[in-house]
Amino acid sequence: MSTSLAGKVVLVTGGGSGIGRSTACRFARAGATVVVSGRTLEPLRETVSLVTAEGGTAEALRANTVDEDDVTQLIDTIVKRHGALHIACNNAGVPGAGRATDGYSLDQWKHIVDTNLQGVWLSMKHEIAHMRTNSGGAIVNVASIAGVVGYYHAAPYAASKHGVVGLTRAAAIDHATEGIRVNAVCPGPVLTPMLAQAKAERGPQADEFYLSHIPLGRLGTPEDVANAVVWLASDEAAYITGQALAVDGGWTAQ
Repeated sequence: MSTSLAGKVVLVTGGGSGIGRSTACRFARAGATVVVSGRTLEPLRETVSLVTAEGGTAEALRANTVDEDDVTQLIDTIVKRHGALHIACNNAGVPGAGRATDGYSLDQWKHIVDTNLQGVWLSMKHEIAHMRTNSGGAIVNVASIAGVVGYYHAAPYAASKHGVVGLTRAAAIDHATEGIRVNAVCPGPVLTPMLAQAKAERGPQADEFYLSHIPLGRLGTPEDVANAVVWLASDEAAYITGQALAVDGGWTAQ
């Protein structure tokens, strides 16, 4: 990918590990100034260190995307310090697997759905409010293949990620005339700390479960997803909006 993102300001939520960290580094290599956010500063600072070690520019800001006051302050701070927000990758989320549909408590359901869906909506709400006044922008939401197909023993997670895909499509239509593109990536199983947690919840058959569904025969890497996110956010994808791009080794092609 040759497109330069020099002069662009990018927010990556959930930027302290996994897909978020790799995406932040990939944006920085394309020349963007990157802000990473999350609930805990230390892993965010580690991401910033990786970016700066490669000669990039990054900043860490603490924010809980389920808290609207946090999100408001996050966007306001980015705009105040960097002058604008051109691109956002809404990646913050939590896993939720290992039980049948009736096996989750209400508190477990609310934690998963609120983080994965409400957090994306609140982030978009305030990102769009700024982009509308700044000649548009690009938003990429991180959903999941569980947002486009059914997923075994993961009802609240699948419900939340289906919600992210629907939200992406609705927002793309709502804001297309304002120059704001909204897309989603739908990763399959990717080698991240979140997958490690999901595998622990699924038990010893987890590897067989995942690999048996992947025609390419391997788990994804955070870099696989980061490359897709950065491409969708770039001008190379200028005529693409409202789409949910599977990055899944062929899982959903079956």
